[in-house]
Amino acid sequence: MNSCLNIGHNWSFRLIKTPRACVSQESSRVALRKRQEEHSNVFKNDSPNAENPPLVSALKASAAQNAARFHFPGHNRGNAAPSSFTDLIGERPFLHDLPELPELDNLFSPEGPILEAQKRAAELFGASETWFLVGGSTCGVQTAIMATCLPGDTLVLPRNCHISAISGMVLSGAVPKYIVPEYHSDWDIAGGITPSQVEAAIKEVVQKEGRNPAAVLVVSPSYHGICSDIAKISQLCRNNKIPLIVDEAHGAHLGFHRHLPTSALSQGADLVVQSTHKVLCSLTQSSMLHLSGNLIDREKICRCLQTLQSSSPSYLLLASLDAARAQISENPENIFDEAIRLAVGAKNGIKKIPGISVLDVLDFSNFLGIDPLRVTVGVQGIGLSGFEADEILCKDFGVVPELVGTHSITLAFNLGTKREHVSRLVLGLKYLSETYYCNVERAIDVEKVAVFDNDVKMVLSPRDAFFASKRKVGIEESVGEICGELICTYPPGIPVLFPGEFITEAAVEYLLYVKRKGATVTGAADRLLSSVLVCGK
Repeated sequence: MNSCLNIGHNWSFRLIKTPRACVSQESSRVALRKRQEEHSNVFKNDSPNAENPPLVSALKASAAQNAARFHFPGHNRGNAAPSSFTDLIGERPFLHDLPELPELDNLFSPEGPILEAQKRAAELFGASETWFLVGGSTCGVQTAIMATCLPGDTLVLPRNCHISAISGMVLSGAVPKYIVPEYHSDWDIAGGITPSQVEAAIKEVVQKEGRNPAAVLVVSPSYHGICSDIAKISQLCRNNKIPLIVDEAHGAHLGFHRHLPTSALSQGADLVVQSTHKVLCSLTQSSMLHLSGNLIDREKICRCLQTLQSSSPSYLLLASLDAARAQISENPENIFDEAIRLAVGAKNGIKKIPGISVLDVLDFSNFLGIDPLRVTVGVQGIGLSGFEADEILCKDFGVVPELVGTHSITLAFNLGTKREHVSRLVLGLKYLSETYYCNVERAIDVEKVAVFDNDVKMVLSPRDAFFASKRKVGIEESVGEICGELICTYPPGIPVLFPGEFITEAAVEYLLYVKRKGATVTGAADRLLSSVLVCGK
């Protein structure tokens, strides 16, 4: 029987079957399979260069139906969309902002276009299975930790991990074994962690607890593009049967060009989180989680994702992941040619500017390399902070960097980077050099503001600190107290104060310094940072 009933006037009604318990608009599995079979030509295409992305195609076909819609969302395909928003983005996004209709599949029990889209993504990225994420890589990191760590288990991870790793430990009850990353004081930048550091951390956990850590988490590449030796770390973890999680949020593009570093999956990582929206071209907040091998229980990953992800996922976000994957699939070996050419050209030009420097692999010689599409420009040689340089570049030249640090700005080159924008960047940096290079005595002594040190002691686990009783104290009086909140500069979203740690004088000085220089500090209950929450009554 046809699932739609034509009654003239180009109208049609979809016959709704008995709904499943979790999705009110969804028909039975039998009806869904029938619809999928009818559209099998959409989901299967053997041509590598002329494919129809399955979820994009399904969303397009569903939106084209002239149906009388009595389901969510309330704007009803844009018929009631707020005019202030349609003036900004038009009406078409609302036409395709659809819920979990039968033909669009179910993110938590995929059988049709979502399943096919995820399979194609797994094939492209080299995973055994891939999940689409609508909660960003934050959701992916949290899932990875929850899927590998039980309450009380130890997780080995770098001290400069993303805030999502801390919330993942709060959710899972895992206890951190932090590794202090290599730190370059001239740049005020932390790199990655080395295989020898991971090996030492594992041995320390075994000696202390009599068992291996539940998992090892590595951030690679870092926000600045610094890549750790994942191959050696994965071999070390494999020898000890420890799952390796890689936060590759900044590296979804790795491996898709001969001049790019290799991906974490190709180096043996077990679970990899990628922000597809960062350098690839999906919509902001959309990411992917990739599984390789059988060391981690896939069913547990699914349960964690269903716990953490929205039960009403945006199909615009999901379809954008499918489209971004298809875009790369069309030309995976050469698609980044122009972006890399522009980045290399920009670096060569910037290096010639007096007083301006460019972060190079030689600055972090213990690591394999730096992503060529991430360009970090040092301005300490002209006596400016990164915040001051950013303000001038933005105001006078319309140049907006991805990340601003105490002594540098970091630029993200991507498939949409234009040559004219690179020219504007170089012009702006030349202006800074010509204007401020003579005043180099203003250069900051970064040794006094470095935040990463070995004088960090954890007293409570992140989970215990999160739920502990708290009181407010002045930030100047907080040194020596147990931190009760997660405070970080954003971007990059790397915590300076962790819940459960003793607050150090170095951390307080660093936060006050970057706050004065214009950095955004998040996580503190007191947004002015005049006080902090500490554990204890």
